This record gives sequence, C-alpha cells and structure tokens, in this order.
Amino acid sequence: MCEANAYLIEGNQTNLIMEAVDTVEPQEDGIRLISIFGDQKFLKAKIESLSLVDHKIFLRNS
Repeated sequence: MCEANAYLIEGNQTNLIMEAVDTVEPQEDGIRLISIFGDQKFLKAKIESLSLVDHKIFLRNS
C-alpha cells in the first residue's frame, strides 16, 4: 500500500492528523487530505516536507 500518515507540526510538537492518506490536494487557502476510506480534512496549512520512504506527510499551519 502507498498511503501515508499526515502530521501537523505545531511549535515543537508533531501531531498525527490523518492516517491512510491517499490524496493531497492543494487549495487556494490550504490543503485537502483524502484517506483511502473517503474521509476528508481541510487544513489551512502548507506542506513542510514529505518522507515517501517512511510514508509521512508533514504540514505546518500557514
């Protein structure tokens, strides 16, 4: 499986915000995450980094 977990970086903490993310869609004012189960989240955030080998997406509030 190629899905990833999404984490939000807040200060010096990293919090898991969604598991099994399949789609990351940039929007005008943030990012939409869609899981393999169809769950969706919209965050006013930007991509900080991706770790594809570790299946991790790191976001930071914008």
